[in-house]
Amino acid sequence: MTLARYRPHLATMLALTLPLTGSHLARMAIGVTDTVMIGWYGVDELAAVVLATSFFFVLFMLGSGFGIGVMGLLATAVARGDETEVRRATRMALWLSALYAALILPVLWFSGAIMLAMGQKPEIAAHVQDYLRIMCFAMAPALWGLTLNSFLAALGRPNIVMLVVVAGIPLNIVLNWMLIFGHFGAPELGVQGAAIASLTINLAQFVALAVFAVWLPEARPYQLFRRMWNPDWAALRAIAVLGMPVGLTLVAETGMFAGTNVLMGWFGAQELAAHGIALQLSSIAFMLHLGLANAVTIRIGTLHGRNDREGMRLAGHTAIGVSIFFAAFTIAVFLTASEPLAALYLDAGDPQTPAIVALVGGLMVYAALFQLADGQQVIALGMLRGLQDTRRPMVYAVVAYWLIGLPAAWLLAFPLGVGPGGLWLGLLFGLGCAAVLLMRRFWGGFMRDWTLPAQTR
Repeated sequence: MTLARYRPHLATMLALTLPLTGSHLARMAIGVTDTVMIGWYGVDELAAVVLATSFFFVLFMLGSGFGIGVMGLLATAVARGDETEVRRATRMALWLSALYAALILPVLWFSGAIMLAMGQKPEIAAHVQDYLRIMCFAMAPALWGLTLNSFLAALGRPNIVMLVVVAGIPLNIVLNWMLIFGHFGAPELGVQGAAIASLTINLAQFVALAVFAVWLPEARPYQLFRRMWNPDWAALRAIAVLGMPVGLTLVAETGMFAGTNVLMGWFGAQELAAHGIALQLSSIAFMLHLGLANAVTIRIGTLHGRNDREGMRLAGHTAIGVSIFFAAFTIAVFLTASEPLAALYLDAGDPQTPAIVALVGGLMVYAALFQLADGQQVIALGMLRGLQDTRRPMVYAVVAYWLIGLPAAWLLAFPLGVGPGGLWLGLLFGLGCAAVLLMRRFWGGFMRDWTLPAQTR
């Protein structure tokens, strides 16, 4: 009887998790194809695109809080049948995304000077600027697409999002082949060709999502783009207050990982290469937890809209259990297949390959332990976002990632002499602290006392 109470939550969350995870993996696949194909073109171009996409990604994460943060609010409003609230919240998230894209455009436009100030070579900085002067116009449609992702997912149609994103993979490959290398009669544009391809994909995906947001039977009653130009200042302020902490939380986590990249580089090129491989394998596995976190945001938001405290408790337990199952599966894979997985990234004929594969094997032990903490902290964030609680979690994230995780990584790796594995132990410690603080926030506050954060009242 007890297990039967969890089945509806399990079925609902898996129905949301699988397409949302597929969407995240498809976006990663698009990024991987960009990197691989520009790598075929030239080493300087590859280095520039890696820098440019990292720079763009950090700024995108900061602005993504509006589109991600609104997800729980939309789920609550949909559950309450409040069509007006759904429309005004989504519209103002789109407005804020456009405003943010306009504000950071000069940063992307003059990125060459920023790269030079960071010590990059002039030719690399020039390529970075060439790429970002095109991609700066992709920021708005990328953020708009993220907002429409949340809207469609809140309506129970995340499968549409996955189909749109997956369809972009072959289109991206074809456009890269044409524009980077000059095939099929197109000009050979190199880095600029890769940027034009990415801009085209982002625009096409936004247009496709916008069409579905208007055309789908579930979406039609909301008349999402009706009087889109009319401001709603109260909703604008509410979404800004809700979304900015989400963006800052994401940047705090991204920054912690970027910091470990720098620290790992102090050991040497082989260690950094092994770290990069282990981190990307962990990131792929993390997509399962991220998709589940998005699903639990929608589920908690929906149950909150119905004022169903018991349902929220069961949904939270279900999400935690599924995350532990995902972690156990990836731990088994990482511990038994680390070397074959690492070999996929390396040239078998390179004399450095055996040493790097061995280093990856050592790091994957830490990466396996890392899965459980990483999964639990993002699930806790997902549950809290379902209640539109974002400000306190932002503080917890900054403390856990920057005041605990990164200093612990440095301390273990260098003064205490643990070596490269010490950096991963530091990450594990930081994410573990975040998981404890965030879970305590949800279970010790809202579920025990039923005291909702001020911004949800």
